[in-house]
Amino acid sequence: MEPPRIAPGGLKELGLLNYGVSTLAGRVIGGQRPNILTTLGRHRRLFRGWLYYSGRLMPGGRLPRRDSELVILRIATIRECEYERRHHVRIGRKVGVTPAQIDHLADETWPGWSVRDQALFAAADQFVDDKHIDDATWSALSTHLGEPELIEFLLLCGQYDSLATVLMTLRVQPEV
Repeated sequence: MEPPRIAPGGLKELGLLNYGVSTLAGRVIGGQRPNILTTLGRHRRLFRGWLYYSGRLMPGGRLPRRDSELVILRIATIRECEYERRHHVRIGRKVGVTPAQIDHLADETWPGWSVRDQALFAAADQFVDDKHIDDATWSALSTHLGEPELIEFLLLCGQYDSLATVLMTLRVQPEV
């Protein structure tokens, strides 16, 4: 694995508030301060805005947590973003994503997916691959989500597709 382009920061680079947020996050997940937070936290003001926005999507969004995690995990799988995938496997398990589902994230034809799961995956796939969702896929997704959830779904896809790009470009290393 190549070294990070921007190393995770400590107290001096993050400032007291961002350092505190990253320390608290490490305690909550039962490990060290997450490299995503100690890297992105180096841009002190932007980090706090991003963290607020991210938190409004997940865990503070309208979509059921399992749906959000499946979408995030699907995007991490499609984008081959190991950091995002590892982090959200842990979260996904806590909200009902099963080990078998985790094992089949790359296979949308797996018989264990519900019709709703398949609609979420088809829309997420098109969003990431085409930066657009066609009418048939939108219609299928709309049978499962109301208007506010559809908007949130798109913003969630955009957030995690973009985040995968940032994490891979910065070469943020997964925690050990």
